[in-house]
Amino acid sequence: MGTKLLALACIRKESYGDLSPRPHYPSMPKYPKGITAQETSLQGSEAKAMFSVMGMTCSACAGSVEKAVKRLPGIKEAVVDVLNNKAQVMFYPSFVNEESILEAIEDAGFQAALIQDETDDKSVQVCRIRINGMTCTSCSTTLENALQPVPGVQKVQVALATEEAQIHHDPKIITYNQLMQKIEETGFGAVLVSTGEDMSKINLRIDGVRTVNSMRMLENSLQALPGVQAVQTSPELKKIAVSYKPDMTGPRNFIKVIDSTGSSRRFKATIYPEGEGAGRESHRKEEIKQYFRSFLWSLIFTTPVFLTSMVFMYIPGIKHGLDTKVVNMLTIGEVIRWVLSTPVQFIIGRRFYTGSYKALRHGSANMDVLIALGTNAAYFYSVYTVIRAASSPDFEGTDFFETSAMLISFILLGKYLEVLAKGKTSEAIAKLMNLAPETAILLSLDEEGNVISEEEIDSRLIQKNDIIKIIPGAKVASDGFVLWGQSHINESMITGEARPVAKRKGDTVIGGTVNENGVLHIKATKVGSESALAQIVRLVESAQMAKAPVQKFADRISKYFVPLVIMLSFSTWLAWFLAGKLHGYPESWIPSSMDSFELALQFGISVMVIACPCALGLATPTAVMVGTGVGASLGVLIKGGQALEGAHKVNCIVFDKTGTLTVGKPVVVNTRLLKNMVLHEFFELVAATEVNSEHPLAKAIIEYAKKFREDEENPAWPEARDFVSITGHGVKAIVRNKEVIVGNKSLMLENNIVIPVDAQDMLTETESMAQTGILVSIDGEVTGVLAISDPVKPGAQEVISILKSMNVRSIMVTGDNWGTASSIASQIGIETVVAEAKPEQKAEKVKELQAEGYAVAMVGDGINDSPALVAADVGMAIGAGTDIAIEAADIVLMKSNLEDVITAIHLSRKTFSRIRLNYIWALGYNILGIPIAAGALFPSTGFRLPPWIAGAAMAASSVSVVCCSLLLKNYERPKKLENLEIGGIQIE
Repeated sequence: MGTKLLALACIRKESYGDLSPRPHYPSMPKYPKGITAQETSLQGSEAKAMFSVMGMTCSACAGSVEKAVKRLPGIKEAVVDVLNNKAQVMFYPSFVNEESILEAIEDAGFQAALIQDETDDKSVQVCRIRINGMTCTSCSTTLENALQPVPGVQKVQVALATEEAQIHHDPKIITYNQLMQKIEETGFGAVLVSTGEDMSKINLRIDGVRTVNSMRMLENSLQALPGVQAVQTSPELKKIAVSYKPDMTGPRNFIKVIDSTGSSRRFKATIYPEGEGAGRESHRKEEIKQYFRSFLWSLIFTTPVFLTSMVFMYIPGIKHGLDTKVVNMLTIGEVIRWVLSTPVQFIIGRRFYTGSYKALRHGSANMDVLIALGTNAAYFYSVYTVIRAASSPDFEGTDFFETSAMLISFILLGKYLEVLAKGKTSEAIAKLMNLAPETAILLSLDEEGNVISEEEIDSRLIQKNDIIKIIPGAKVASDGFVLWGQSHINESMITGEARPVAKRKGDTVIGGTVNENGVLHIKATKVGSESALAQIVRLVESAQMAKAPVQKFADRISKYFVPLVIMLSFSTWLAWFLAGKLHGYPESWIPSSMDSFELALQFGISVMVIACPCALGLATPTAVMVGTGVGASLGVLIKGGQALEGAHKVNCIVFDKTGTLTVGKPVVVNTRLLKNMVLHEFFELVAATEVNSEHPLAKAIIEYAKKFREDEENPAWPEARDFVSITGHGVKAIVRNKEVIVGNKSLMLENNIVIPVDAQDMLTETESMAQTGILVSIDGEVTGVLAISDPVKPGAQEVISILKSMNVRSIMVTGDNWGTASSIASQIGIETVVAEAKPEQKAEKVKELQAEGYAVAMVGDGINDSPALVAADVGMAIGAGTDIAIEAADIVLMKSNLEDVITAIHLSRKTFSRIRLNYIWALGYNILGIPIAAGALFPSTGFRLPPWIAGAAMAASSVSVVCCSLLLKNYERPKKLENLEIGGIQIE
C-alpha cells in the first residue's frame, strides 16, 4: 500500500485529497505568516517525509493527525493513510523539520516514528523468518504486536499457515539478527529464511577441515573475493554459507578458491545437500514426525488408561482385580491410571504448558491455555480424589485420568493431521522449486565461438554469462537467450501457455521450461535469486504471507475468544454445581459413577476444550495459500489475500488497448496487387527499400517479407541506391534499376503518381477498419497496397462477451485516436470508450468509476498504465512473461491471453466463497459446539459430551477447515473458457 500511496501521489498533486476520507482545512496557511510563496522558493526546495502513526482507528483519527501537522508553519501538504498507519508530509525544511512534525503528531495523542521512503530499496529490506511454536491466530497477533513498535521496523506480517514472518526493516537501525533475537524473547523459535538483500546465497560442504583455524582461513579467502557480501561458517556441520552478487562472482569461483587454499590442498568443496526451500520442507517433515511420535507415545500410555476405566469395568474377573484396595479406598485401577496418565500430562503434554507460559507472559491467551486448563482441571481433580481415597476409609470418588490422557492424545492426533494437511497447501511452491534441473551442460568456447569442451555441472553452479547446452527433452537450466540453434520450448509450467513456443537465435528462454526437439546453446543472463523462477516463488510466498482484509475479522475475535471461553467454562461449572447443590435438577440425572460436583466439572472441561480458535485462524490463510498456488500453476500470480478479496468484488474492468486488447505490434494483415507480378518479387523490392528505415511500420513490412524467403534468419535483400526517408510520409530508393516508392497517399501525389480508383477504395476500406494503408509504387505506377494493423487479440470478443454474462462491465481507455479506438471497440463488443487519454487521465477515469460505486479492475501492460493500475481496486498486468516483478499490479498475468482475466476473477470468487464457507463452518462449529458441551441437550435428551470427545471434535474442526481449503486444488477454469479456442497470432 505504501508504494501505491506514493504512485498515486505522482499522478497529480490534487490527488492527495482522494487517498483517505478526511476533513480538509483550507483556512490553514501553507507558509508561515508574512512569508509568500516566492520567498519560500528562495528558502530552498520542499522535502518529503513518511511517518508511521500508531493508535489511529478511524478517519476521525486521521483528521486529527492531519490537523495537528497542518497547524505547523512550512507544511505544504499532509496525507494520512489510516489503513496502513502512515502519514506522508510535504514540507519546507527552512521552516519546519521532522522532529517538529513528530512532536505535533505525538501531542495529538498518537505514537509516531519517522520511516524511510519505502521506494528506496537501499534503506528498506524485507527479511523472512520461520517461526517455530505458533499454534493459533493469537500467537501470530502477539508476535506482530511485539515486533511492530520496534524502531526500524516498518511493516510486519506473520502468517500462521506458512509459519513465517515477513518483516520490512531498515538495516541501519535494526538487523535481521536483532529481529530474530526479539522473536526469541517473545517465546518463539526463529530461523532465518532470507535477508532480502540484493544478492544470491549458496551453501557449500567442506571436506578436509580439521581445525577451527582451517575454517577461519577459508572464510578469509572467500571474504577477499570481489562480489562476496558475507560468509557464515558452521564448523560442526562442515558448512560455509556464502552471500554474493551474481553480477561479480559465482559458486564455481568459491569452489576453486577453497580447493586451492592451503599448502596441502586437502580441502574439497561441494554443494551442500540441501535445495532452496529445503529448510522449510525439512522443518515441516520434522514437525510432522514430532507430532506423530508424540501421538504414538501418548497412545501407548492412554490405551491402558482408557481400557481400565471404560472397558475392563464391565468384565467381571478383571473388574474385581482393578477394584482391589491398596490403601483404604485407593484401588489398583486408580494407581495404574495415575501412573500411566502422569507422563502423558507432563512429558508428552509439555508443549501445551510451554505454549501457555509464552502466551500468558505477553498478556495474550491461545489454544494452549485452554488445553492446559482443561487437562489440568481433570488431572488434578483426579489426583485429589486418589489422595482422599488413600487417606480416608469411607471416601468414594471417581477419577478422570482418562479424560486428561485421552484429551491430549486426540489433540495431538488432530495437530498431526492438521500439519499434514497444511503441508499440502504449500505444494505449489514445492512444485515450482522442483522445476529447476539438477544438472546442466557447461560449454567452453574459443574466441571464434567454436565449442572446445563440454562439462556436466550442478545447475546451482551456473554463473552469469555461462554458455549452456540444452539437449532435446532436457529442462532449460537458466534464464538467458539463444546463441545458436532453434527449437520449440514448452513453457506451460511457468507461464501456463499450453502450446510450445518456437525459439531461435536471440530469443529469450526461461529456466525450468522444457526443450522439446532441437539443440540450443544459451547464454545465462539471470541466475540464482534473479531468475524468473525464483521471482515467481518469492511472489507466491509473499502472496501467501499477505493477509486478506477479511482475516481482520478472525484476528478481532481471537483477541477475546480464549478469555470468553474460560469465563463460559467457569460459568458452566458454577451453574451446574449450584444447580446440583440446590437440587435444581433430579438426582437421577447424575451418572452412578460420579456426584454433582464431578458432573459440573465434566461440563466445564468440555466447554473449555471444545472451543477452537485455530479453525477461525486457519479459515482465510489456508484458502489464500491454495488459491494463490493454483493461480501460479495457471500463470495467474495473485499478490495475496487483499488482491483476492478485491478481485472477487470486481464488477467493472477498464482495459488498455495497445498490448492488452490488441497484440501491441504492427503486422501486415492484407496485401493487394494492382499489377501482374509475383508476390515474392514484389516483397523483395519493398523490403529492400524499407530495410534502411527505422520506422515500426517498415519493420513490420520486413518481418512479413521474410516469410517469402523460405524463413531465412538473416536474408540478404537486393541493394538499394539513392535511399531517401521522408519523415511522416515514407521512403524511396532505386532497387534493381527500378524506382520504388513506399508511403502514404500524399507521398504519391508529391511525386506526381496517379492513384487508381481501386487503390483509393482499398485505402478507404483499411482506414474504416482501423488499419494503416501503405501504397507501393514501382517506376511511377501504383503496384500494390499493404494494410498494416495492430490486430485484436484472438478471442477478445468472446472474453468481453463472457464478462458480460458474469455481470462485469467492460470499458476501453486508450491514448490512441478516436477512430482507431472506436473501430477496435466495435469489433470486440465494448460500448464505452475513452480515447486520446494520457496516463494520468486513465487514473482519473478509474476514480470516476469508483465514485459511481463500481469495484474497478484495470488491465494493462504495466508500462504507461501504472497510475491507473495503482488507482484501481485491482490492477492486472497482462503479458508479463519473465518480467513478473511488476510493482503496480495486484495480479500478474504471465501470458498475453485475455482469458486469464476471467480466470483471475473466477478463481478469486471461488477462493473467497471457500473462505466464507470456512468461516461459516468454524463459527458454526463453535456456536453449536459450546452450548452442547455446556449440557444444553442434557436435560431434554440426556446427551452429554465427555471432555475427550469434545477435544476430538476441537481437533477435527481445524483439520476439516484445512481440508475444505485443500478442495480448491481441484479448481477448474470456467467451462466457457475450455470451449473458447484462442488461436495465437504468429509474429515472426
